[in-house]
Amino acid sequence: MTAQQAKLELFVLCMKTAFVFPGQGSQYVGMGKSLVEKFAAARAIFDTADRALGFPLTQLCLEGPAETLQLTENMQPALLTVSVAAWRVLDQLGIQPDYVAGHSLGEYAALVAAQSLDFIDAVRLVRKRGKYMQEAVPVGTGAMAALLKLPEGKLDAILADAAQGEVVTAANLNSPDQVVIAGHAGAVARAVDLAKAAGARRALLLPVSAPFHCPLMQPAQERLKADLDSTEFRDLAVPLVNGWQARVIRTGAEAREGLYQQVPNPVRWTEVIQRLSSLGIGRYLEVGAGGVLTGLLRSIDSQLEGSKFGEAEDLEKVHAAIA
Repeated sequence: MTAQQAKLELFVLCMKTAFVFPGQGSQYVGMGKSLVEKFAAARAIFDTADRALGFPLTQLCLEGPAETLQLTENMQPALLTVSVAAWRVLDQLGIQPDYVAGHSLGEYAALVAAQSLDFIDAVRLVRKRGKYMQEAVPVGTGAMAALLKLPEGKLDAILADAAQGEVVTAANLNSPDQVVIAGHAGAVARAVDLAKAAGARRALLLPVSAPFHCPLMQPAQERLKADLDSTEFRDLAVPLVNGWQARVIRTGAEAREGLYQQVPNPVRWTEVIQRLSSLGIGRYLEVGAGGVLTGLLRSIDSQLEGSKFGEAEDLEKVHAAIA
């Protein structure tokens, strides 16, 4: 390949964009405030959420209190609403993705953006999803922990040794340097100690209300099934790389199955980004609250370009990134 051909190939790669949508952990009081104030399209999404849920979600997002926003059954529809509001602004400005993906909860927003799932259905689904996940395990029974810079090849043995008849599994494979584990509180605590002994840079318990994305979530998965089965999923207008398998999907049936299977299974985010990269995506736009996924992107592959859009002031950088 000549130098000129290499430059041309790089140019083509950089022209392809994926929208990625964040999940739990990105929330903060005031999220989406500038979108609501500046863009009628964003206000309309928030108003729709309030009507669909029958309570003032907009006020909770913009004003808190934080302890109420942090409740899983509130946090999930709140984050979804901010993501969809931000996407709707981009859509009206003619900024479109070539692919979409979402981290756990974010996959619902990605499916709205892919025109597979109506927003009203999505916000009602995630409200129930949050409730089911919170109720699946009694408070104090489960836990989650983040393992940072654990030496390669150590994870499986640590989880096996820590289990001792309990559940502890990988929950979020976020980057080569960051793995989140979940399961019974005792097993997770043992895994944290073993990870430290094995050379992890940090291993710390997370302030979460339930052990998400592990087999303890199977009761929530089964409760959610009836709601998913009664919801219309259309074939996708934009292909999605799902978090359950890191596989490209294009049909409504695949979308529904992915949302069902993701509940007790790990989020394979590193593989999602690697899959998108292999498809020629060189530019990523995180659509929604915070910048967690943009930070993870750099850990997965420093050659990939990432930016975010969750507040009105981000728009100038978005225009610069896609110019």
